[in-house]
Amino acid sequence: MSTPSIGIIVCSQRVPRAGLQITNFVLNTIQKAYPTANLRLIDLATWDLPMYNEPGIPSLINSSDGYTHELIRKWSEEIASHAGFIFVTPQYNWGYPASIKNAIDYLFHEWTGKPGMIVSYGGHGGGKAAQQLFQVLQGLRMQPVEPLVALVFPTKEFTGKAARGEDLGVMEDASIWRDGREQILSAFQVLAQLVARST
Repeated sequence: MSTPSIGIIVCSQRVPRAGLQITNFVLNTIQKAYPTANLRLIDLATWDLPMYNEPGIPSLINSSDGYTHELIRKWSEEIASHAGFIFVTPQYNWGYPASIKNAIDYLFHEWTGKPGMIVSYGGHGGGKAAQQLFQVLQGLRMQPVEPLVALVFPTKEFTGKAARGEDLGVMEDASIWRDGREQILSAFQVLAQLVARST
């Protein structure tokens, strides 16, 4: 029996961005501790979904065939293929990016019932974005995971590098986000348990 797939979503599409390397940091942290975890990267920048343009109401659509646009049918199939999710999100003006809300709103049943873990990041950790996204996952009838994980940018220099999309050194420097690594693994343990119960 194959291990259930968990999609790890890069919620930022900004150019330049720190989101992809931070998501890879989260992925690698989990993969080192749980070598058999089946993690699949989902990069919203690669999907490049247009602003919501489907005529149907997602909660009334029960299969990918019910969507009008081919890209959204593929998006539906992608999300349906995973048993749980990790959302890695920045915080913009006390909220999460429009890109992830748009990606979420295209679908409904593909998300429903599945566990969702949230990792936020930013100068203060992005906690407000995480709390709002937590509520959205509740609205989708998902199983949002606690604790929420907040990765705080440690210095102004680090924040500047993140804003410019430069290498943050998080893969090489074990001292960066030491507590964050523990938070990630603690939350993932809960996620993995919920996925196991749901599949």
